[in-house]
Amino acid sequence: MNVHFDCKILVLNRLWQAVNIVGVQRGFSLLLQDNAQAIYTRDNSFRLMNSGEWLGLSKEKTEETPSDTEDYIQTVRLKILIPKVLLLRSYSQVPSYEVKFNRENLFERDHYKCQYCGNQMEESQLNMDHVIPRDQGGKTSWENIVTACIQCNSKKANRLPHQAKMHLIKKPERPRWRPFVSSLIGQNYERDWDHFLNLKKTAL
Repeated sequence: MNVHFDCKILVLNRLWQAVNIVGVQRGFSLLLQDNAQAIYTRDNSFRLMNSGEWLGLSKEKTEETPSDTEDYIQTVRLKILIPKVLLLRSYSQVPSYEVKFNRENLFERDHYKCQYCGNQMEESQLNMDHVIPRDQGGKTSWENIVTACIQCNSKKANRLPHQAKMHLIKKPERPRWRPFVSSLIGQNYERDWDHFLNLKKTAL
């Protein structure tokens, strides 16, 4: 077991949607004031626990053989496991913000897949394609740019998709990601968060 005061806790609203990432102190405040429940993950199943149940689990787990995968804080009388995910009892909103338009965010929106052939590729094999070409009035915007592989981008050239006898997999739209979620892309984070963040890319 490891003692970490800089651990981060994922917070879900009552609809099980990720809304924030907080520190240990704030996380325990939410749990102990009964504003949230801890989610205990085991074998791909989830168990909701109030503060009393969580303290009971902590006592049980810390008396067992220590595990390097679990973090805790030490109090005078007890080692308390740090929950990796909390579920708020009442808050149901999902804050959303405008996302900066750039190459990396575009590829992330389209899951690194060519929007014409559907193949998923490395970033070096992808381009940004104007659905409506610029010389035909097309804008450089979320609604007019898609991810395209080099081959499809060359095939389409300076034409509309139907002129090149090509079809878009889906209509391009402006994404609304939560900044804390997009900031985790490509970063290390708790494996227990995977189910709630859905950041894993499909294997090539």
